[in-house]
Amino acid sequence: MDRLQTLEVFVAVADAGNFAAGGRAMGISAPSVTRAINALEARLGVRVFTRTTRRVKLTETGVRYLDDARRILAELQAADDGASGAAAQPTGRLRITCPTEFGRLFVMPLLMEYLDSYPDMHAEVVMVDRVVNMIEEGFDIAVRIGSLPSSGLSAIKVGSVRRVLCAAPEYLFQHGRPETLEVLATHRLITTTTLNNSKEWRFGSGLDQVVRVSPRLSVSSIAAGIEAARSGWGMTRVLSYQIGPDLEAGRLETVLETLEPPPLPIHLLHSEGRGAVAKVRTFLDFAAKRLRAESVLTSAS
Repeated sequence: MDRLQTLEVFVAVADAGNFAAGGRAMGISAPSVTRAINALEARLGVRVFTRTTRRVKLTETGVRYLDDARRILAELQAADDGASGAAAQPTGRLRITCPTEFGRLFVMPLLMEYLDSYPDMHAEVVMVDRVVNMIEEGFDIAVRIGSLPSSGLSAIKVGSVRRVLCAAPEYLFQHGRPETLEVLATHRLITTTTLNNSKEWRFGSGLDQVVRVSPRLSVSSIAAGIEAARSGWGMTRVLSYQIGPDLEAGRLETVLETLEPPPLPIHLLHSEGRGAVAKVRTFLDFAAKRLRAESVLTSAS
């Protein structure tokens, strides 16, 4: 087995978590996988996996080597795509991760349109309200809302959103519109655990104005929290894109706008830089154009 095939086997085993599953993904036998990994470790002079009877796990060296292996394979695929013309008609499976509500409202509609435009493409979307390690979990693209830490990932900004307090007009008529942060303690507050697990809400341009939150209602679903506010039961804090249609229709209104924190940027992240393979490159171009056209994602900029 040559060095390129060995790299492919190594990545497949790392993704699958064991030799047998990695072999199935590659279409080769488990003994062949074992020989390839043993040969790789012998050539490197270090272990890239620790083995147990049921699973294998990357060593510290293996984690670093995996990043390099993915980059090398991606650059090779990009070269092949350019030479074969695949850039014009991408093929393969695209793995995307994004926040739950953002995925439902924006990623799914544009992804279905993308798949209609590229019939040889397949896609898998994982919607979770946590920061996913793209490399370790094998994602091609991630949607991130918020400031980005330093990393080796490439980022394309597609918009920004506000953190807003909102309530239905009927609620504000009955309970009054808050004019200061101090009076929030007298209101029925609804919190969403997936959006903000903290018991403190921060306001102001420097996030230095803090309100201790004692919610009357706490839910694990953003949609459920918004529905409770929409019904007139209480007041909740959400990202502005999540209630865009409600604001336009007058079903919800924002309050304390002058005390809002700075807007949060929205980025599409990928790990392949300028040498992105066709499936990643075409989706990034497709998605960025459509997301930048969404008024609810640009009004906060």
